[in-house]
Amino acid sequence: MHSFAIVAPDRGIENSLRHKVDRKTKPPGSLGQLESLAVRIGLIQQTLTPSLERPQMLVFAGDHGAARAGVSAYPQDVTWQMVENFLAGGAAINVFARQNGLGLAVVDAGVAHDFGGPREGLIDLKVAPGTANYLETPAMTAAQCAQAIEQGAGVVFGLAAAGCQVVGFGEMGIGNTASASLITHCLTGVPLADCVGRGTGLDDAGLARKQALLEQALTRYRAAGGDDDPFAVLAEFGGFEMATMAGAMLAAAEAKMVLLIDGFIVGAAALVAARLEPALLDYCVFCHHSAEPGHRAQLQALQAEPLLDLGLRLGEGTGAALAFPLVQAAVAFLNEMASFESAGVAG
Repeated sequence: MHSFAIVAPDRGIENSLRHKVDRKTKPPGSLGQLESLAVRIGLIQQTLTPSLERPQMLVFAGDHGAARAGVSAYPQDVTWQMVENFLAGGAAINVFARQNGLGLAVVDAGVAHDFGGPREGLIDLKVAPGTANYLETPAMTAAQCAQAIEQGAGVVFGLAAAGCQVVGFGEMGIGNTASASLITHCLTGVPLADCVGRGTGLDDAGLARKQALLEQALTRYRAAGGDDDPFAVLAEFGGFEMATMAGAMLAAAEAKMVLLIDGFIVGAAALVAARLEPALLDYCVFCHHSAEPGHRAQLQALQAEPLLDLGLRLGEGTGAALAFPLVQAAVAFLNEMASFESAGVAG
């Protein structure tokens, strides 16, 4: 598997960036999180005048064997039906990407459906038609997991070569909040019960059933000697969309792009990627705080301060697309706002 060359940004430019921010015509610190965001993006790009060329949303889709066992409120067919909705331009992520000038492509990492040859806006990286059922067996083999990571990386290296500087991450996969809950528990140590939520809308009985099934999967993994190695945990419980996304994130950080991290599922992939390559976090913008309970555990483990808290729990990358105008605002004020010197205002 590709070993990723992710280096933390050189901090040499940081004081100059902070000075530029502080000399703008405003009280120091008065733009709050936008100020630290501007500095972060300047550090990523190693410039006092960053830009956000060719911003691209990628929505990674895959099916989960465990979904057939009832860990979700929705039937598995919704995964491919929603992919068709994305391709037709009709989903929430399409609306927000259009609104905010983001390119959008869907990656079929392992949907249990044949989309019928090349399709506009669909990138075919199908590893297999869905993972195995992790209630009984590992979700994927080590080879499948490595393949998914590699393929995800390839897509993003291609985007970088075409001049893309910002990549937003989204997902679609019935059952993937269950998968993310298991990964989050293993990689943060937060009790599983605190990592499990209602997903697409389970009632109390459904939530209790989901909790019991995930405890069963965890017990099976531990009994087989399973540890908290990030690659092993990803292969054991992850979806192909999550493994492909983790590879895409690693490539984006290696290519020194700005990564827009969405909510709970994307957060699980980011948790895996950051455990594999900790310097990845310097390239991430955490876009929102999901209403899914396990997301708090991820944010705390990654020491991340998200931009928005809107009670979102849709996925698809919608939180990343909604936060993008704030990222644009951070770059715009850094580049366009007058300084005390240039405006002739007393500092």
